[in-house]
Parts: sequence; C-alpha cells; structure tokens
Amino acid sequence: MIPVRKFDAIVVGAGGSGMRASLELARANLKVAVLTKVFPTRSHTVAAQGGIAAPLANSAEDNWHWHMYDTVKGSDYLGDQDAIEYMCRRAIEVVVELEHMGMPFDRLESGRIYQRPFGGHTQSYGSPKMAMRACAAADRTGHAMLHTLYQQNVRANTQFFVEWMALDLVRDPQDGAVVGVVALEMETGEVSIFQAKATLLATGGSGRMFFSSTNAFINTGDGLGMAARAGLPLEDMEFYQFHPTGVYGAGVLITEGVRGEGGYLLNKNGERFMERYAPNAKDLASRDVVSRAMTTEIKEGRGCGEHADHVLLKLDHLGAEVINLRLPGIREIAIKFANVDPIREPIPVVPTAHYQMGGVPTNYMGQVVAPEGASKEAIVPGLYAAGECSCVSVHGGNRLGCNSLLDLVVFGKSSGEQMLKDMRALPMPHRNLPKDAGEATRSRIGRLDGAKSGERVADVLNDLRRSMQAHCGVFRFPEDLVEGVEKIKTIAERAGRTFIADKSKVFNTARIEALELENLVETAMATAVSAEARKESRGAHTRSDFPNRDDKSWMKHTLWFKEGNRLDYKPVHLKALTVETFEPKVRTY
Repeated sequence: MIPVRKFDAIVVGAGGSGMRASLELARANLKVAVLTKVFPTRSHTVAAQGGIAAPLANSAEDNWHWHMYDTVKGSDYLGDQDAIEYMCRRAIEVVVELEHMGMPFDRLESGRIYQRPFGGHTQSYGSPKMAMRACAAADRTGHAMLHTLYQQNVRANTQFFVEWMALDLVRDPQDGAVVGVVALEMETGEVSIFQAKATLLATGGSGRMFFSSTNAFINTGDGLGMAARAGLPLEDMEFYQFHPTGVYGAGVLITEGVRGEGGYLLNKNGERFMERYAPNAKDLASRDVVSRAMTTEIKEGRGCGEHADHVLLKLDHLGAEVINLRLPGIREIAIKFANVDPIREPIPVVPTAHYQMGGVPTNYMGQVVAPEGASKEAIVPGLYAAGECSCVSVHGGNRLGCNSLLDLVVFGKSSGEQMLKDMRALPMPHRNLPKDAGEATRSRIGRLDGAKSGERVADVLNDLRRSMQAHCGVFRFPEDLVEGVEKIKTIAERAGRTFIADKSKVFNTARIEALELENLVETAMATAVSAEARKESRGAHTRSDFPNRDDKSWMKHTLWFKEGNRLDYKPVHLKALTVETFEPKVRTY
C-alpha cells in the first residue's frame, strides 16, 4: 500500500508562481502542501535578473494599453489577447503588493521604484521611444522576489516538502478530475500519494533538453511530463526562446538589462550591427529578432574569436559606477565565466536556449483546459497550472523580457484565487482515490530498479540534448526537423531501456536523473513534432523553407498529445476582455 497524505491543495514547485499561489491559499487558512525538488529559494526564479514589467510610469510616461500592445506584438500575434489584457491590467497591483511585502527594489531619488528600458517595451504603441517598464532590484530581481515570497509563505504557515519530486498526476477515471499527485521523497526513496481537492503545477520550464541553456539542472519539464503521461495536451511547444546573450561557452545568462542600461552588441568589425536589423529599437528589439540577427552575423562570417562563433556585448562605456550599482551580478558572472571584466572589455555572448513559451494549456484563471467533445477548452476539474510550465498563452510565439516574472505573480495569484473559489463550491470531503492510484508510477520505478543492463542515462540525455540543439535551434531547416523527429523517437525508445547501477534508496540521485530524463523526453518530443508540423515562421520558430508568417493557415495554437504523437489545433483568442483587438500586422522594430 502506498501511504496517502491529505491536503486541501497541493502546489508542485516552489518558484515564483508556486509560492505566489500557495501564499494566496495559506492566507485563506487552507492546508497547503508545496512539493519542491530543491529548497524553495533555490528555485530557478532566483536566476531572473533584469526586472518585472509594470507600467508604473515612475520615470517616463506609460500605461497598460501600451504594455498590452507590446506583448501582443512581441508574441507575433499568437498570444491570447484576453489573457494579455488581464496580465497587463493587474501588473501594477501585483508589483505594488510585492513592494508592500518588502521586496527590496532599487529606488529613484524620489523614493519610487527604479525602472529601466527593456527589449520590445515601447511608448505609444511601438514608437521608437522605449518605455521604462522593468522594475528592478539591481540585476537580481528574481532573487529578491523569490526570497520575499518565501518569507511571506513561512509567515502564513505554508507546509513545504523539500527535496520531494512529483512523479505523476492521479486522475479519477470517471470524469478525469485530478485528485492528487504521486511523489518520491529523495531522502528515503519512498513513494507517497498526496491527495487534494486542487492541484497546481508550477514546475517551470524544460531548458535542459538543449545542449546549451541558461536553465538550471532542475529545469527538466517535470510538470509537462506529468501532464503528458496523464493524457493531457501540451500547447505551442515549438516556440522556445533563445536568449540573445548567454556567456559564450558556459551558457550562463547575461540579462537584457545590460542593453537596457545602454550596452550594445558588436561583430568582429566593431560594427553595432543591430542598427541594420532593427533601426528603431536596435539592441532592444524582441529577443527572437536579436537572436536571429546574431546568428546571421555569425553565419555570414562576422563572428568574433578564433572560431568566429560569437559576438561581443560592450558595456565598458557605461562606466564603473553604473556597472557596480545596476549590474553587479553581471560583472561577477563575466569575470567568473568569461574571464573578462566588463568595466574594461566586452563580454563574449551567443544565443542560448532560455524560455519555454509553450506548456500545459490553461485559461487566465489558471484552470487547465483540454479538448473534450465539441469544446477545445473544456476545464479539467481539480488541475491548475501557472508560470513557465503553463501556456496561458500570454507569450504566444515569443516572450518579451521581464514579462516572465510578471506572468509568475499575476497567474500565480489568479490560480490561487480560482482554486479557493472552486474548492468553496465543492462538497466538503475529498473524492475517493481510484483503486490503482500510483500503480503506474510504481511500475516505472520498478522497471528502473529491476533492470540489470541497458542504456546509460547520461548517454541518452546527452544524445537528446545534442539532437535538440542541432535540429530545433534558432534557425530551423526542413530536413533537420524531419530528421530531428526521427532521432527523438529513437531516443524515446532508448529512454525506455535505461538502467541505473545504483539501486539504493537513500538520496539516490541516479534514480532522480533517470526519472527526469523521462520528462525531458516528453518535452523534446512535443517540441520536435510541433515544430516540424508548423509550416511558417512566427516568433521564435523560424523556418528556412517558410520564412514568412502565415496568418491564414497558422494563426492557431498547436496541441500535442503523447498518445501516437497526435497533433490538434485551437484558435487564438483575438478578442480582448474590454479593448479592441490588436489586428495582426508586420512586425518590425
């Protein structure tokens, strides 16, 4: 018998969105369990550097209409405009709330929150004037936010289960409602069922499926794997953002805030090449635009270094004072990982896999939605998702910088509110667990424990990462995509034959890595299959054979199902909540 623990609500993941939701629930005096693979303040939200977007207008004129326009344009018109309006309208409220919780934002002379310009954020609907919208705590905004939220959760008596890994969702066979999760305690190797009236997935992205990534080792798409195995679709997985500036060779993130403060990119001729690609926004164009420009410069032989395979990010002209005050962490990263001091010399950078725009499909209340009968968006009872693992879709084909921290708190909060509302409408006791709850998970672990020989996890993982990097990069070629799908299929078969030499129970990291690989295989499969099928270029998905956006055939969201790699599609929500629709037009910066 698998032991069962009962809670009102379960949150899987303790990053920004998970902890914002758990805070909402714990403040309402519910019994909340937060499961997390690492200590909460070590979640990947801690790596967010540049800021959180909110039109506070502390330094320059701004309003949520402009922010909404920028987000819709940034998404290459694949973002759902109702959700985008919802996010932009709640931005000021959630940022002020963080400030009242004690988040240590940088200040202007007047005492107001310091804001810096950021890529793709403009004034008056895309004018050449950049908006100052990114509320920053030096270059460690995510760090400040995560600690603030953790402290508030401790105060509200949220119960954290640290170093637990959620493995699978438990669904009621009658109506598909989610009634809990099966999870593994790393310390003992024991499996438990967490039973709840509401379950929130807040597990972050799956950047570790790429060879070079700004993501931490924990970002293995666990929530996506859980959803896919439970028969739920994954939405828009072909859209993976490559951040323009990862440290060359190491992949560590260099924030867009560097360019917001006035840094810029150079090729080997010392030319500020972004002026050719984006005459207005220059180095602060959308991320997909900048990454493509950099990749083109390198491809055409204007890269730097002995292999001509990177470009340079110049910020020495900002002066030591600005760098030490506004970008202290960046200086530290550059010295440690690139062996250059940005006060004196430029940083070698290259586009690096960074953020997943796709994920588990949800509405802006955080409820997970999936096709059922005539509806493309039937609500899955008891299941919610927020943050990078979800696809609301506010980011569409490409996310704007510093909209990710905003996404976390807005939808973390809204899903917490919705969970409360839904639980109050339910009959009081928990539903019964299905008879075979947790059996599928046990047999997965049993297979690993019983295997005497097979594929090494590290080998399969490295092949997966290399294939994704080669076949699903910044530019995508038709033959590469077809070949990529076949390669990932082979790798998926191999992942079913992995074995681990260490069969011990206590803190067996090899077992954890093997289970994480199974999740990465689902995300990679979804990405490759969805990308191969989308015959257009939009946002971060750029095909050599279809260089243009095709709104007539492809203005729709992809839905990938694990079973038979089936694809389905659903329309983009073009109708906003209260304002006129922003009609698709050509995207220039």
